[in-house]
Amino acid sequence: MSIATIFKKKSLVTGLALAGAMLTASASQAANWSSTSLVMHNGSGYKTVPGNEEYDQSILTLEHVSGWNYGKNFFFIDVSEQNNPESSFYGEYSPSLSLSKLSGSDMSFGFVKDVSLAGTWEFGGITNAKLAGLTFDLDIPGVPVASVSLYNRFGESKFAPGELSSAPQVTLVWMAPFALGSTNWVFEGFLDYAWEEKEVGKVANTIAAPRLWLDTGALWGAPKQFYTGIEYQYWNNKYGVDGVDEGVPQISAKWTF
Repeated sequence: MSIATIFKKKSLVTGLALAGAMLTASASQAANWSSTSLVMHNGSGYKTVPGNEEYDQSILTLEHVSGWNYGKNFFFIDVSEQNNPESSFYGEYSPSLSLSKLSGSDMSFGFVKDVSLAGTWEFGGITNAKLAGLTFDLDIPGVPVASVSLYNRFGESKFAPGELSSAPQVTLVWMAPFALGSTNWVFEGFLDYAWEEKEVGKVANTIAAPRLWLDTGALWGAPKQFYTGIEYQYWNNKYGVDGVDEGVPQISAKWTF
C-alpha cells in the first residue's frame, strides 16, 4: 500500500472524528441527555455487490443518540476500509417525535409505552433512501430500550439511477444490560426487514446485527466507558440483490464519551 493511500485513509478517519465531534457537540447543547461512541469492527466474510465475492473489512463507526423535550435523535456514520485502497462512507440519521410529549396525552397502551413519529435517512454506499412511519416503544422489564418501527421507504438504487421505489419496512431495536457475577454486559442490536422494491429490481431482504458487549472499563474502575465484544451481521439478499447472503462474525470495541 502506498504512502499516499495510507495518508488518505488516516485523513478520512481523522475527518470523521472531527466532523463527529462538531456534530455531537452542537446536538448535545440542545439535548436533555446524550451519548456518543466510537466503535471499531473487524470481520471477514463480507460479500461484494454485485459479484458475491468475500472480502475482509474494518469499520470505524461514530454513533450518537440524544433526547430532547419532544423526542430523540440518533445517527451513525461508518468509514469502511477493505482489502484494497478504497474507503467508503455510509450513514443513517433517525429523528423521532413523541406523540405523548407533543399532545400532552398518554399514548401508552398494553405493553406499548409511547408512540412516535419517526423517520430515517440512509445515505452513502449504494443506498439513498428516506423512511417515514411510526415507532412503538415497548415496556419490557429489564430491557430499557426496545422498539418496533413501521416505515414506508422511498429509495433510489444506484443499480438503477433515476428510478424511484417504495416499499414497507419493519425495524426492531433492543438494548438489554445484565450482570454475570462481578461483570456487566449489554446485549443490543437491530433487525430490518424490507419488502421487495419492484421498480428498481430489489427483492425482499433482511439484515440483523446482534451485539454482545462486556463493560471492560468497569474492570479497572471506569464503567460504561470502554466495551469489548462480538457482533454477528447477517444479511439475506444484501442490498436487495437476490442470492447475495452475508454472515459475518466481527470482533468489536467501543469507546463512549
